[in-house]
Parts: sequence; structure tokens; C-alpha cells
Amino acid sequence: MGRLVRLFLAVAAVATIAMAGTAWAQLSDRQSEYYKGWISTADRAESVIEANRASNASLENLRSEINDYREDFNTARRANTDRIQTLESQIKALGPKPDDGTDEPEDIAKLRSHLEAQLNSLRVPRIISEEAYSRANGLISEIDQIIRTRQKKELLKRGPSPINPIYWGPAWSDIKEAARGLANETAENLRSDTVREQVRERALAIVVLVVVAAILLVYGKRWSERAGDYLRRIGGQGSGVWTFVASLFRIFLPWLGVTLLVTAVVLTGVLGVRGSLLFQDIPYWAAIIFYFDWIGRQIFLFGAAQNFQKISAKKITELRVYIDLLAFMLIFHELAILFEQIENIPNATRAVVSFPIIIGTSLLLLRIRQIRSKEQASDQPEQASSSRAAGFSQLVEFLRRALFVLGIVSPILAVFGYTNAAEAVVFPAVKTLVLIAALVILQRFVSQLYGWVSGQGDAARDSLFSVLVGFVLAILSLPILAIYWGARETDLSEAWSRLLLGFDIGGVTISPSNFLTFVAVFAIGYMLTRLLQSGLRNSLLPKTSIDPGGQNAIVAGTGYVGIFLAALAAIMVAGFDLSSLAIVAGALSVGIGFGLQTIVSNFVSGIILLVERPISKGDWIDVNGKMGYVRDISVRSTRIETFDRTDVIVPNSDLISGVVTNYTRGNTVGRVIVPVGVAYGTDTRRVEKILGEIANSHPMVLANPAPSVVFQGFGADSLDFEIRAILRDVNWVLSVKSDMNHEINKRFVEEGIEIPFAQRDLWLRNPEVLKDRPQQPSDPEPAVSAPDNAGQSHPADLTEADLDSDAGDEV
Repeated sequence: MGRLVRLFLAVAAVATIAMAGTAWAQLSDRQSEYYKGWISTADRAESVIEANRASNASLENLRSEINDYREDFNTARRANTDRIQTLESQIKALGPKPDDGTDEPEDIAKLRSHLEAQLNSLRVPRIISEEAYSRANGLISEIDQIIRTRQKKELLKRGPSPINPIYWGPAWSDIKEAARGLANETAENLRSDTVREQVRERALAIVVLVVVAAILLVYGKRWSERAGDYLRRIGGQGSGVWTFVASLFRIFLPWLGVTLLVTAVVLTGVLGVRGSLLFQDIPYWAAIIFYFDWIGRQIFLFGAAQNFQKISAKKITELRVYIDLLAFMLIFHELAILFEQIENIPNATRAVVSFPIIIGTSLLLLRIRQIRSKEQASDQPEQASSSRAAGFSQLVEFLRRALFVLGIVSPILAVFGYTNAAEAVVFPAVKTLVLIAALVILQRFVSQLYGWVSGQGDAARDSLFSVLVGFVLAILSLPILAIYWGARETDLSEAWSRLLLGFDIGGVTISPSNFLTFVAVFAIGYMLTRLLQSGLRNSLLPKTSIDPGGQNAIVAGTGYVGIFLAALAAIMVAGFDLSSLAIVAGALSVGIGFGLQTIVSNFVSGIILLVERPISKGDWIDVNGKMGYVRDISVRSTRIETFDRTDVIVPNSDLISGVVTNYTRGNTVGRVIVPVGVAYGTDTRRVEKILGEIANSHPMVLANPAPSVVFQGFGADSLDFEIRAILRDVNWVLSVKSDMNHEINKRFVEEGIEIPFAQRDLWLRNPEVLKDRPQQPSDPEPAVSAPDNAGQSHPADLTEADLDSDAGDEV
């Protein structure tokens, strides 16, 4: 059957070269034939759905047929999109038709007719495809609903109880009858001349297959170990990578031997119908056994790598036995299903046969749970060494509880006749448990491989890469888990198809393809922006005369513009049409404006700071009582490093709306004030001369303007003077003040000038009263004078009140 998309594209090509006025209002013969086939299939599907008597297999086949049509219609309904948009733009450029009764120019009328004819010829297949796609979508949904309803009814169906003794005898008879039928078929084929002749003709191939299978079964594990030793010579000794690879050969080579042996038996032709159906599943059952044994062996190796700290070697060995028994339980379950399909046994026999398997599987799950709980009870005092270990412990605890619930619930359901429900619970639980163990093992292997390649070693297990690998593996395992727990493959394919089509948000269609396109383009734009910033910061701007603050502003501004352009380009390339979101964005902007007005204010203030640059990186500023150096200006806030090496984060809006003192804006020149007090009676001119000499002799003091000495006035205890000098670099103000104070003290000592300090005289009123009064026995002992800090283990805390604001520390 031809694809509809090819037919539609052919029609579009013919319509494009058609003459003006030729409108393809109907489909071509081939399109009509294809469409009639679809109509017939759709009508038949509606009849089947309405009758609701077809088997699930028939419904699945019908669904597959409709799905083929739907894929064709989905492709055709999106064909010629660009061409249609071009024609619509051309027609729009001609302007609207005159509606006042006047005729438009003949040339324009012919051109309009020609363009409309082409547009109609392209729209007809799309309209029909859109209608057919919607109908196919609805039919598939109805079929899926019917199948799900039947599955749910079958799952909750109650049958005979397997503990009723009246069903045991007939069940045993059915089992013996099936075994007898299998044996009779095989014996009859062995006596057949045709089979003997076939064996003679294929004897060489059969012998070769048997010999190779025997060699693989006997020597496969030994060869795997030798291969692992050889690979370790290449590199990666001690990383565990080649041990994991060798373990895969340990299960692949024996499984290949089993497959070859089964092939040899099939070539003999001795198998009948029952034997053929049985033997074709043996490779799958062998894979289950080898896979479960591999899981147990990996758990043992994992415990050995940790010196069996979490669980003892004896317990792990016991756990391996239980895991292998679970594999046989799954095989027995598959064998019971095959027994039902071949012999068409009654529900009572099915329940009796499945009940021991369900009981055995539940007991094994409970035993596994008990082994783990005992080991965890002894390990509880130990704390998890990392968050990853804590997360894994939570997963193990959840699995323990789930195993307990499933191990109890499944047999109870089977006892009351809900065999299907019991099987739908306990066996998927076993598969899920083993799948989780396999994912953990695979994640560990990938982490070991990464640690070997990157040179990180065991540290790679706790790296971000290991976490990402675990996340990816968990996502990839979701479809497998869905299959385990009863989902159909068609359900998964339908979900995937709907995901690929995307979902609509306010008229904007978001699908995985355009989303990944957006991410890829934005990532490329972001990396180019960072490369441009790095080039500006390290190569271009340092060679210019722009100050460091201006260089930082240019680099930051380039980053913001680059990210904006990258986002804009990603939206355009991905094909997002945001025009339909204009009204929604306008409504949201009001709410965002109220809710995020502080953030927006800081953002705008950050842009203003980068453009106007009232402060720059490295400036010494004072804002809201916080003084320090500007270390970074971001789009939301500014980081200031104070003189005690603490970082203060100041919102940008405070720097724009508040009062900011910038001591180093434009240059580093600043003034220092050094207060000095001398005793009353000192020659003030002499003091002024000495202080002037001290100020002029300091190398950091500028000669122009010259420093000055000011006689401030008469203080309570001293004559107050001030040295006022302009420094070359105000950042040295404290060092300059300290140097001047040392020099002042030295010169005043040499000149005999006294620096006064506060003194107080204490006068006692009526001291004779205290002298003549005898001490009474009840009087307390006089307190021994001690320093204020006696007995203290730490210095007294200072507050702002202890600081003298007039001590001359202000610049």
C-alpha cells in the first residue's frame, strides 16, 4: 500500500504548476483509492468496537493497521506548511478584495485567483488528512480502552480456590496427561522414518553444535576468567572494570552453549508440537537462570570489596541461593502459563498449579527481607558516610517494606481465588527487585569506568557523574518497569507518539524535538558568550586604557546581552511562536511586577550601575554605615569586603537610591586628619611649627596643596590642634596617621612639650567622721581593690558606644 504522504506531495506538485483558476477540489485516483481503503478499515473498526466480541489479539492487529494509517495522515497533515504560509503572505500582500462593488485591476485579480487556486490545492490534502487523523486517533483510543477494561476484569476475576481438595485430583490428572502427551509425541517422532532420515542428513551439523555447546558449557567460565586476566594487562588493574566485563562473558558463553544445544535438538526433528513450544522457550529460561546468578555473584563481589562490613559472607551466600531459587520460580511460572496455553486446562487446574509457585516465591521474598533486616539492625549505630549512602539506605528500606507487604498479600489473594491478581503482584515484584539490583550494578560499573578513564579512582563513585548516570538509568528503566507491571507495548508506543507530538501551552506547541533544539542552540550561544567574555577580560581590555571598573562593566554587559541574544536565537530556531502568549504574558507581568518588584528594582539598579558606573570594582565606599572595598557588582547585588575581611551583600537599589560615599572615585587622593592635644601654657606657635614639619616630612603627603595645622581651640584638658594633609593614596590613611603619631610623640619628648591626660582630684566631705567611727563586728570586710578585669577569662566586649567619634578617625 502506497504511503499517503507521497500521494499528497505529488498532488501538491501538480497543483503548484496548475493554471490560474484550476482548483483541486477533489483527490486524485490514487489518493481516492487510498482514502477509500481507510474508510473501509475505519468502518470495520467501528463495527468491531460496537460489537465488542473480538479477541484481544484481533483488536491488537486492527489497532496496528489503524496506527499505520494514522502515521501517514500525521505526516501528510503537516506537509507543505512553508509553502502554504508563503501563499497566504502573498495573498495578504495584495490587500483585501474591494467590497464597495468596484472591480479590482485585471492583473491583480488574475494573480489573486492564481494564488488562491494554488492555496486550495495544497489545503485539500491537509484538511482530509486532519479529519482522518482525528478519526484514527479516536478509534485507537477506543480499542485501547476496551483492552484495558478486559485486562482489569481479568485481573480482578475470582476463580476457584487452590486449597479446595476437590480440585487437586483433576489437576494432577491434567499434569500427567500433558506429560504423557509430550512423551508420546517424542516417541512417535523417534520411530518415524522421516525423522531418522532427517537426523542422518543433519548428523554433522548436529554433532558440531553439540560439541561446541558442550565446550562452552564446560569451559565458558574458565575462558571468561582468562579473558579478564588478559584484559587487566592492558590497564585498569584494581578498577573492577575488567572484572565486570569478564562476568558478562561468564553468563554469555554458557547461554550460547545452551542455545546451540537447543538448536541441535530442534534440528533432529524429534520434537512434536508440545516439545517445539517447550524448547523454544529454553534459551529464555536459561537466560533467566544465568542473569539471576550473575546478580548474586555481583552482590557477593560488592560485599567482598567492602570486606563484608554491611553483610557477612555467609549471609550473602545464602542470599545468592534465594536469588537463584527466585529464577526457578519465574521459570515455573512461565511453564505454568505455557501449560495453560498448550493443554487449554480449566481454571481450577491453573489455580492449583500456580499456587505452590506463588507460595514459594512469597516465602523467598520474605526470607530475603529478613536477611537484610537482621543485618541492618546490627548496622544502625553506624552513620552513613555520605548523602549517597543515605539515599541508598532509604531505597533499601523501602524495598524491605514492599517485600514484606507483597510476601503477605500475594498468598492471601491466591487462597481466595484471585490467582491472576496474586501473579500480577508477586512476579513483577521479583523482576523489579532484580532490575533495581542490575541498575545499581551497572551504575557502579560505569562509575568505575569513569574513574579509570579520568584517573579519579574510587572517588568517582561519589561524583556528580555517578549521580547523573544513576538518574539516566532510572529514566531508561521506566518502560521496562511498566512492561513488568502489566503495561502493553502499544501503550508505551502510544505514550511516546503523544510525547513526540508535544503538548500545547497557550497556543505554543512544545515537543521533545523543538525543546532539544532550543537547549542546543542556547547552550551554543551561552558558550560563545562565555568565550567572548573570556577574550575581552584576558586579551583585549587589559591592553586598553580603560580602568578595571570599566572593564568589568563591559564584560558583565557583554554577558547579559549575549545570553539574551542566545535565548532569542534559540526561540526562533526552535520555532516557538510566542505571539499567542502575548496576552498571557501581559497578564502575568502585572502579577510579577507586584511580586518581584524588589528583584526587578535591584536588577534595573544593577544595569544603571554598570552603565553609569558611580562605583567600580576596587572602590572604597561607605554605604549605610558599611565601609569597605567593592569586590563584585552583579545584576542583583554588590559585594563589599570590609576592613575586617567580611563580605557584605548590598542590594543594588540601596546604592542607587541611598547616599553613597566613594573615597576613591576617579583617583585615590584623600585627606587625613590627626588630632593632637598639648598642655596649657605651651607655646602654640612652636607646636604649630613642629606639627607642620612632621606633616611635610612624610612621603605620602602631597606638597600641593600643602598640609595645614589648625589650632582648634581650648579644650577641657588641653590645647587642641589638628594636622590636615592630602595623601597620595587614601588607602594608606591609617599607616600615615600611625607614623605621624609616632613622630609627634618623639618630637614632643625632645622639645619638652607635655601631652596632657585627664586627672581628677577626689574631695571627701567630713573625713573626720570616717576616721573616728569604730568598725562594728557586723560591718562587712573592706573590699580589696582589684583590677576591673580580674577573674575574667576573656576580654571585655566592645560596642559602638565605646568608640570615640571625635578621635579623628574619620577621613
